[in-house]
Amino acid sequence: MGDEIGKGPERKEHRSVGITLAVLSIAGAVALGAISPGPSFVLVARTAVAGSRTDGLATALGMGIGGVVFAVAALLGLHMVLNTVPWANLGLKLLGGVYLIFLGYLIWRGAKLPLSLPDTEVQSRTNSLARSFWLGLLTQVSNPKAAVIYASIFAALLPRQVPVFVNFLLPALIFIVEAGWYAVVAMALSTAAPRAAYVRLKVWIDRATGVVMVLLGARLLAGAW
Repeated sequence: MGDEIGKGPERKEHRSVGITLAVLSIAGAVALGAISPGPSFVLVARTAVAGSRTDGLATALGMGIGGVVFAVAALLGLHMVLNTVPWANLGLKLLGGVYLIFLGYLIWRGAKLPLSLPDTEVQSRTNSLARSFWLGLLTQVSNPKAAVIYASIFAALLPRQVPVFVNFLLPALIFIVEAGWYAVVAMALSTAAPRAAYVRLKVWIDRATGVVMVLLGARLLAGAW
């Protein structure tokens, strides 16, 4: 009887440790995924050097919100939906591929346009920051690879039964990881040296960025078929 009573707290402690390790493992896996180069990194880097530090941070914020969207979707069973509804997976890839190709085309088309310095007018800066935020958010959520990775990580590492607070902790933690990493990128690349290099090589950098975006989009479309 006494042994059974003693095993109760011990079992709860083991479960608590297991949940903690699972949450930390998920955060680490997501961090590695964010650090690896992709369309999100390319976009934040270009926004930081072509626009301003605050534009880069606004884009990073959009990336963080996009990460929260994926985290919530994963908690709601996105992995199961993508595996059981083929057209949903196909549609996600098609939309993401078309968006990245269109974004690459816009960047290429504007390669020869002169770099406009950040406007000091409040209304203009507000519009610029809002545009940077939405560009980051749309780029993040248009990446079906990220959606599948999130869902797979959650399915592989998260126990089947978790406390309710974990469902709120994980999205917050994902936001910190995603927005934090891209904020670091924006801060590093918005300094004087990267900006000066961009001004000198704007046409070629923009064209290279546009080509990368188009190739990433084409890869998604090819994978869809």
